[in-house]
Amino acid sequence: MNVTASTVSLTVADVAASREFFHTHLGYQVAMAADGFASLTRGDAAADIVLLQRGSEVLPPEQRDQQATGLIFALTVTGIEAEERRLREAGAPITMPLREEPWGERLFQLTDPNGVVVQFVEWATQEEPTQGD
Repeated sequence: MNVTASTVSLTVADVAASREFFHTHLGYQVAMAADGFASLTRGDAAADIVLLQRGSEVLPPEQRDQQATGLIFALTVTGIEAEERRLREAGAPITMPLREEPWGERLFQLTDPNGVVVQFVEWATQEEPTQGD
C-alpha cells in the first residue's frame, strides 16, 4: 500500500459555517464545493477535509444523521505560541488555552461552529544532558 493523501470526512449541520471557519482561521482553500458538500485542502502536510451535510443522501442510511462529535482533528505545528496569539487576535474561538503537559506536549484547541474540535500540538524540546553529570 502507498498512501498518497490523507482526508478526514466530517458530517456537520452547517457546511458553509465549517468551510468558512477552516478557510478564515486555518488557511484551507476550497478544492470543490456543491450543495451540502465541500472539499478543503491546504497544500502542505495537513490532512484534507471533506465536509458533508448531515442528512445527505450520499451517506449510507445509518450514517446520515450522525455528526462529527467526540473527534479531535489534531495538527502538529511549529511556532505554537505565535499561532495561538494570531488566532486569539483574529477572534478565533479558542476553547482550551495553550498549555504544556508533563510529558512535553504543548497544545491548545479551537472549536468550529459545528462543534469540531481542532487541536494544535507542538512537542517541547528536551534539554540534552550535559557531559559529566
